[in-house]
Amino acid sequence: MRLIGILAAAALACTLAGCAAPQQQPDHSQLKVNDAGVSSDGGAQSGEGAEGGVSSAEEAKPTASELRAKLDITEDYRPDFNHGEKGASYQKYIVLHDTEVDSSAASIVNSWESSGNKVASQFIVNKDGSIVQCVPMDAIAHHAGYGDAGHNSEYGVPEDGRDDKKGTTKAPPKSITDYGMNSYSIGIEIVHVGGQGAYPEAQLEAIDGLIAYIDAYYGSESTIIDHKMWRSGNSDTSAEFATYLANYRDHRTHN
Repeated sequence: MRLIGILAAAALACTLAGCAAPQQQPDHSQLKVNDAGVSSDGGAQSGEGAEGGVSSAEEAKPTASELRAKLDITEDYRPDFNHGEKGASYQKYIVLHDTEVDSSAASIVNSWESSGNKVASQFIVNKDGSIVQCVPMDAIAHHAGYGDAGHNSEYGVPEDGRDDKKGTTKAPPKSITDYGMNSYSIGIEIVHVGGQGAYPEAQLEAIDGLIAYIDAYYGSESTIIDHKMWRSGNSDTSAEFATYLANYRDHRTHN
């Protein structure tokens, strides 16, 4: 009885003093690390808050390779179209063009080469959504040409010697002096003639996918402009593309 009394007194004292119960060590053998976080039951963490909110764990974004695989791209590289190494760190802009001829991308590439002026864009998008790539991603292509005076500075595209400038020996008009855009951009030609019909949905969806691929390839979102924003004397892209251009600039898809 004396022992029971002592134990009872000790228990009461411990209760009054707030003695902590011994802590159980976590069993790390069941921890699993994955892209969604760490979960003790082997699954991904839901990320739900106390009020049942949407999961904060982002779904893994597709890689550049996965996005490219979804596109119908044919490579047709031509040495004359390559004007030097651009380098991924220099990529700033995606410039959208109209071809102003209603021909297939393959025939346009041949026409560019036969002209001898060494002008091309990295990509041409056919009306059916198929794409021809004729310049590597990290090579400079002469697609933007000369910009309005002061645009090198305005767009942050200094001419630093990476562009070999072959094919540009003819002096431009005095009002057009800047040639820096090619070294900091990817050019996308859209098979279309201004004033001659709409842009097919398949073509627009291919442009959506191509922009997503370019973003993933470089790991950042390049500013989207059209050719006439760089040089005001150009007509492309056409008036029929105006709404699409605004959408691309705002949220990177045509709708």
